[in-house]
Amino acid sequence: MKKTSIILMVLKVPVDFLMLLLAAVSAYFLRFSQWALELKPVLFELTLNQFINISAVVGVVWLLVFAVIGLYTPDPNKKFGEEVLRVVFGCFVGLALVALYIFFTHDIFASRFLVAVGWVFSVIYVVLGRLLVRGLEGILYRLNIGLRRVALIGGDQIQKNIKKTLKQRSELGFEVVDEFSHFDDQSKNEILSQNIDEIIFASPRSHKKQEVLSAMRWCNEHHIVFKYTADLFATFATNMKIHPMAGTPIVELQKTSLEGWGRVVKRVFDVIGASILIILSSPLMLFAAIGTLIETGRPVIYKNKRVGLKGNRFFTLKFRSMRQEDSIGPQFENSDKAKEKEQELIEKQNSREGPIYKIEDDPRITSFGAFLRRWSLDELPQFFNVLAGDMSLVGPRPHQPEEVEGYEAHHKKVLAIKPGITGLSQISGRSDLSYKEEIKLDIFYIENWSLFLDMIILIKTPFILFKKRKAL
Repeated sequence: MKKTSIILMVLKVPVDFLMLLLAAVSAYFLRFSQWALELKPVLFELTLNQFINISAVVGVVWLLVFAVIGLYTPDPNKKFGEEVLRVVFGCFVGLALVALYIFFTHDIFASRFLVAVGWVFSVIYVVLGRLLVRGLEGILYRLNIGLRRVALIGGDQIQKNIKKTLKQRSELGFEVVDEFSHFDDQSKNEILSQNIDEIIFASPRSHKKQEVLSAMRWCNEHHIVFKYTADLFATFATNMKIHPMAGTPIVELQKTSLEGWGRVVKRVFDVIGASILIILSSPLMLFAAIGTLIETGRPVIYKNKRVGLKGNRFFTLKFRSMRQEDSIGPQFENSDKAKEKEQELIEKQNSREGPIYKIEDDPRITSFGAFLRRWSLDELPQFFNVLAGDMSLVGPRPHQPEEVEGYEAHHKKVLAIKPGITGLSQISGRSDLSYKEEIKLDIFYIENWSLFLDMIILIKTPFILFKKRKAL
């Protein structure tokens, strides 16, 4: 691990502590502000110094909680969204410990206001502190300070993609120093002479097994980090269990961690989240409904047949964005003619490869419909699909039956869970991704699901709406 990374990792401890003290001070001054005094007079005696001393002790306990949940674990690849969620969780645990202490000691704290507001400020300030450390880290990387020196081995398209990404995104903290097609004595000497920190083996399956094993042993010997791109089997083996049978270890490959309690937790999360979002978005849905009704009349809601969990078919609900005569489905009298027109447009204006189509400059979309699609307002009724249990807030993109029929056999793994309103592929490129890229991201999501990942995707989704969306 680079010295710069170690310094930044250690720096988080005093920064977090200072942010916690600053949160306490902010809560104290807010309690004695004119607004709070008018709301409720102060009925206790507690000086600022006394409160800071109490907060310092609590702050040390919270730092221990942060350490236990991994906020000080060195991980250069940790996403900021995941870090924010861990901070929120850590502050929740810290608050719970304070409540338990008060309960068992029967020590009634002078002001519940200070505790509650102090917790809110703690979350905000610690996140800001983490953001400052990340900003400092980004500045150092852009100044070529603390970069991890990398050598790429492979020589195929995957290696070129990795090199391009690492060069374009300096904030990741990597510097591609050299490239080699094979790992041999010459590459070993050059790697040592150039003080390489890490080597990345692209497409290890394309190399001889002995060559890859030799590289692993050599890196361990010379204290160099060894990384490799996951092959197909490694991807499938993400969720594997090993158990003995007849004295022999048996490996079971699971499709997803979304089994048992995982499925229950996700469903509860969906129901609560969809209910809240329906309430919050109801003015927007009313606006979309009235706009559609004024422009092209009824029906306002368009039912589109899609394929969901385990191949079951259902109707997604959307605000209609096309003219009635061009809309397809049992709701519309001219559905057959509309289908023929769609096929003609697919043949002439389809911009995607594979079974999934996207019609560029679709002439069937109305002016107001284009506005709805631009901001994804047409998809708001799908919150009701979530409540009905056909969809999830986060999951693979739902596709039409004719599109699913064109899937390759191993791509049907995306049907192992419910489709989502948003998902990893949507925040990674929306409709501009290729079919294979989209499927790859969806499979990655299925195999690496966690509630944290769902929250991160939901947090990122609104920001993606500000990017230009092409016609679907």
